[in-house]
Amino acid sequence: MKVVTIIGARPQFIKSAPVSKALKNAGIQEITIHTGQHYDANMSAVFFDEMALPKPLYRLECGGLERQEMLVKMQVELAPIFKKEQPDFVLVYGDTNSTLAGARTANELNIPLIHVEAGLRSFNLEMPEEHNRVETDRRSKILFTPTEEAVQNLHNEGFQNKGIQIETIGDVMYDALLQFKSKAQWVAEMGDRSFFEKEFGLVTVHRFENVSNREKLSQLVNELNEVHATQLPLYMPLHPSTRNRLKEFGLQLNIHQSPPVGYLQMLWLLQECSVVLTDSGGLQKEAYFSEKPCITLREQTEWVELVTLGVNRLHVIGTDSLKHAIEDFRSAQLDYSWKGYGTGNAADKIARTILTA
Repeated sequence: MKVVTIIGARPQFIKSAPVSKALKNAGIQEITIHTGQHYDANMSAVFFDEMALPKPLYRLECGGLERQEMLVKMQVELAPIFKKEQPDFVLVYGDTNSTLAGARTANELNIPLIHVEAGLRSFNLEMPEEHNRVETDRRSKILFTPTEEAVQNLHNEGFQNKGIQIETIGDVMYDALLQFKSKAQWVAEMGDRSFFEKEFGLVTVHRFENVSNREKLSQLVNELNEVHATQLPLYMPLHPSTRNRLKEFGLQLNIHQSPPVGYLQMLWLLQECSVVLTDSGGLQKEAYFSEKPCITLREQTEWVELVTLGVNRLHVIGTDSLKHAIEDFRSAQLDYSWKGYGTGNAADKIARTILTA
């Protein structure tokens, strides 16, 4: 049994760690292709080192391109590799351009597709990620969903009548956190250690819809600067695209900053912070796994169950809800007992399903 796995962005490196281990333990041959979507060393190489990920057999150079150009380049470069390797399945994660390129190429060559983290919907078609995840689900042979909510989304779209196998397995990011949380660590590149000895908020921003528009990014910068100056110190590992946009737009972010951090450093920050502010899908869940409240810097989220539980709030940039949400969370008694993301064995379920497919 041979599986070709497509990865290319930070969340996919994290998700692949427990799955690659489970595939190996099950005797399944895995060929990994790194598309290069995240090409910054702090967004890529550090994860392979920290998490002992298997080195990709193939590395593409598809980073730094606009969406459509990136998709085309990936598909052109993936096709000959798929033809050479002749896998039984192509496996993709999540909702990035790498995900969709892998899905399209697999379909073109009639190779069965597996989508891990299927069925998620934010219902915001202005987000490229929403298009990526919906189309990938429709092209898949096996859909591994993290929650019952995701299954319901698929049923609402009629997937149960399309001959597609749907398996609810839990969340592989929870597998990863359980596997690596004991290794969480601070490193000097994160800045003065004394900053983290007091209460602080952890911030990440990278979504295209938040950083590509000068007015919106300016509003967010002003909101973060105000919170940092008057309410709660903020720390932000700065995503390369966000850093470039801040420079391009001439915006001054006056909060504690550092270059991007690795997975073990992010786990340490999640352990130490008091609240998370993010537009990342993965970090919303990692905040929950770490029992920290999260303010999502978006108008919608695909992780709707966290909003329902009251541990995640949506923030519309340009409104005054950010400071209120932080204040509410600092005094709230929140319940993290819900186990809807599984028990940490999602990767093993994936391997077992592939073996019997």
